[in-house]
Amino acid sequence: MKILITGGAGYIGSHTLIELYNSGYNFIVYDNLLNSSKEAIKRVEKIINKDIIFIEGDIRDTLKLKELFSKYSIDSVIHFAGLKSVAESVSNPLEYYDNNILGTLNLLKVMKEFNCKKIVFSSSATVYGDPATTPILENFPVGGTTNPYGTSKYMIERILEDLYISDNSFKIAILRYFNPVGAHESGALGEDPNGIPNNLMPFIAQTAVGKREYLSVFGSDYDTHDGTGVRDYIHVVDLAYGHVKAIDYLNNSNKIKPLIVNLGTGIGYSVLDVLKAFEKASGKRIPYKIVDRRVGDIAKCYADTSYAKEVLGWKAKKTLAQMCEDSWKWQSNNPDGYGI
Repeated sequence: MKILITGGAGYIGSHTLIELYNSGYNFIVYDNLLNSSKEAIKRVEKIINKDIIFIEGDIRDTLKLKELFSKYSIDSVIHFAGLKSVAESVSNPLEYYDNNILGTLNLLKVMKEFNCKKIVFSSSATVYGDPATTPILENFPVGGTTNPYGTSKYMIERILEDLYISDNSFKIAILRYFNPVGAHESGALGEDPNGIPNNLMPFIAQTAVGKREYLSVFGSDYDTHDGTGVRDYIHVVDLAYGHVKAIDYLNNSNKIKPLIVNLGTGIGYSVLDVLKAFEKASGKRIPYKIVDRRVGDIAKCYADTSYAKEVLGWKAKKTLAQMCEDSWKWQSNNPDGYGI
């Protein structure tokens, strides 16, 4: 039996392939390569020294999904595939709802048709909206989202919960990510966004390597220790291993209600905290400019991670220094990402 990894050529998906392989799992990758690269799959193959079954396709393509499920014996799904830019979702909400929600509905219908009833869903801390307090617990209110990206994740969570109510033979894990950063320790695998980065770390890294003139810091008047936004940054390898633990949990549990778990470090760092840590890791000075806040951004967002430790036996291990060191190794080795 195999795990289907939708969006497996992307940043988090590609790192998860390595952790799954190291844990003895077999998998198939399905990705439309819209915001990812087949080069990432080739590099994973080199790291694990094994060929990967890769199918290029869109989760909205029901016929192709059915062909895939007909051909392979798929036991479970890790669902990464989706558009993920907060800013882009504000300017183009219909594309986000079409891709993320319609695509997920198609996937779930095909899973049900082929009696594949285990899924780990890549959700986000954006479902919490602007939390009243931090750190954020899993039982905090959700749905007061501040952008269409977050709303699409919230809607999919509700769809999964309703699916379980209708058919409690489904086993569902919903992983609410905080802010993935870093890269594989080899320096061969990392984050390679198309165009202008939407996330902080690749923007800092591209500035450090000379691809960008300066870092734009979106707002300096938030209610935080230095006025810049505070986030919970988690190393992508720690996050990837969280998916292995989620699959383990679904495989080893009897009928269970949907599992909802925060994946973060539990520590909040500001934009300027990360910038200073990256300067130390790279030995480079990072020029920056304070610009206007972005629509949809909030002041603070970091996790309470105690539940993940309790139910999954999982805890993030890597420090901010390691996140910056690995990001710098990736960016300096690959200044043009997978395009080199």
